[in-house]
Amino acid sequence: MNIAIIFAGGSGVRMGAGVPKQFLEINGKPIIVYTLQLFQYHDMIDKIYISVLKQFIPYMEDLIGEYHLRKVAGVLPGGKTAQDSIYNALKVAESENAKDSVVLIHDGVRPFVSYEVIRDNIESVKRFGNGITCTPCFETILISQDGEEVGAVPYRKETFAAQAPQSFYLKDILEAHDAVRATQSGYDNMVDACTIIRSQGKKAHMVMGNRGNIKVTTPEDVYIFRGLLQYKENEQAFGLGLTDRIEPRLNRMHR
Repeated sequence: MNIAIIFAGGSGVRMGAGVPKQFLEINGKPIIVYTLQLFQYHDMIDKIYISVLKQFIPYMEDLIGEYHLRKVAGVLPGGKTAQDSIYNALKVAESENAKDSVVLIHDGVRPFVSYEVIRDNIESVKRFGNGITCTPCFETILISQDGEEVGAVPYRKETFAAQAPQSFYLKDILEAHDAVRATQSGYDNMVDACTIIRSQGKKAHMVMGNRGNIKVTTPEDVYIFRGLLQYKENEQAFGLGLTDRIEPRLNRMHR
């Protein structure tokens, strides 16, 4: 069983919109629906669980019906933090599925993860026990303790940006969550599932992601979203993908 856990319990404070960012409509469709459709139509995904703000559960259920998201097995109330929301969904998934199921934990506002990255995450779990989607950093990363003075500059070739999905066997990620929740500090500084699993001394295996797999968090991200959406629509309607345009030219240059 391959299960997608979509957490979308944020309030959208950084977006500054009247509704949580996951429910912002782009071209007449909420962002979260774009995300859910990636998993709905992926032939390796069997079930989807969604965690949202409690007051938005009825609206989310309406969207599920409107967009025929038949793989959704449950819509659950979010928790105090993103990790609490994920934990709530994982516990429900545990009660309804085998513990050796593969779970892919994904942001509700990452609507452009590719088919191949979802597939590679599942395969990475089966081969290595987990899969952490990431991309190489193209900009230099600076380390600072106070936000004013540069403390360290790691080699750029050794730096990567963590994305989603982050994928595990259901029993493994739940055990890690339970261990963290049992500590006094709880989820403090636990920014994602990768951090949680590594806090338990376990290795995390990297899966290379796609560059368009953005997280829609700020108003600027909405413009990027629209640009990527237009690019996708052009590819589908007119075959105008960048690769299609460049490769013939490269072939002619090398004749």
